[in-house]
Amino acid sequence: MSKILTVSPSPHIVGDQSLQKMMYGVVISLIPAFLVTLYLFGIGALITTAISILSCVLVEMLIQRFLLKTPVAISDGSALVTGVLLAFNLPSNLPWWMVIIGAAFAIGIGKMTFGGLGNNPFNPALVGRVFLLISFPVQMTSWPLPVQSRMHYLDAVTGATPLGTLKEALRNGEAVPKIMDQLPDHMHLFLGQMGGSLGEVSALALIIGFAWLLYKKIITWHIPVFMVGTIFAFTGILWLIDPVNNATPLFHILTGGVMLGAIYMATDLVTSPMTKKGMILYAMGIGIITVIIRKFGAYPEGVSFAILIMNACVPLINKYIKPKRFGEEVKNG
Repeated sequence: MSKILTVSPSPHIVGDQSLQKMMYGVVISLIPAFLVTLYLFGIGALITTAISILSCVLVEMLIQRFLLKTPVAISDGSALVTGVLLAFNLPSNLPWWMVIIGAAFAIGIGKMTFGGLGNNPFNPALVGRVFLLISFPVQMTSWPLPVQSRMHYLDAVTGATPLGTLKEALRNGEAVPKIMDQLPDHMHLFLGQMGGSLGEVSALALIIGFAWLLYKKIITWHIPVFMVGTIFAFTGILWLIDPVNNATPLFHILTGGVMLGAIYMATDLVTSPMTKKGMILYAMGIGIITVIIRKFGAYPEGVSFAILIMNACVPLINKYIKPKRFGEEVKNG
């Protein structure tokens, strides 16, 4: 029997890491954020996360079995990760049927339409999130208040996010220092005492997860650090120029989806660049677009749109920023 030679592009790495280990490693890293979410939003967080996970896994299984007629591969954990991340991008009081629609769109359109895992150009969870935001803008921007909404699901007490409050106040001509007096301080924002999507409210919990991902070598530091650093630098310049109409850079880092996006959404191995230089360019692009949308756009938040836009640029980045070919001589000096 002749041997089959498999030829594939570099890099070629031998190690004990597997797709399944990486996916479940991501899930483990999300446990601190999920526990904080349960404390802040209670039963709504549990229901939304469970429905999202079950829907993503079921939709992928049905598509593989009945449409693509390929072996069911849900045990690799990728659908589970998509389900958790989609839930983390939703408010805890989103009606259950909307969560199912978002999950079906994330898996069916964002992932399986392009051939499944490894072929999708866009982060599936963000595809589902943006689809829901465009389709159901009222429900997707009704944010349950933390702690007060723990025992409620659809009838949770809602309020504006810090970014939403800032955007609306600036439209009304109020000064930023006055607006800040009405919002949680930086420590409360860091710990998670604010309204928002399930997984974005606690920077501390996300940083703990980030440390785990680095320890397990599932991701590298380049995209999170340069994305957050770019947002900090850009908003810092705006704040120094005009502190009356611009919030501090730390406020921008701790609010909205910056930390969740930088650590979990932008670092998706399939939809991010291959090289370290490409990762840096990609991350800086996300940071710049995020600030532009927050400052000049209609939406108070821009992380999801920025990541999807830069996802579309990844093939171009990979084309022009390539690793050195195997065996290529490296010149010193």
